Amino acid sequence: MLEGSPTKTVLPPPYSPNLNANFERYIRSVKSGCISRIIFFGERSLRRAPTQFEAHYHDERNHQGLGNNLIEAGEEVGHIEGNITCRNRLGGMLRYYYRQAA
Repeated sequence: MLEGSPTKTVLPPPYSPNLNANFERYIRSVKSGCISRIIFFGERSLRRAPTQFEAHYHDERNHQGLGNNLIEAGEEVGHIEGNITCRNRLGGMLRYYYRQAA
């Protein structure tokens, strides 16, 4: 799958279960929050779902490890006035509520 790309495969040393703990947690989030809840109808939908989930994960989802803050907060974060709007991803499975600037 990685053939022809500039990405190099690095194998972890044997008997090191916690070496990739953060990455394994992210993969578990993708599986439980996205891949296991969707029926895919081709390669295009299979590629689109993790991309949409990643955008939601990094830009719209609060993270407990960061004090319930966003990783990459957009400019709509922190407004106290304006209409509340909902952004749907993956057919409404992932939702993000925010205030539009007044």
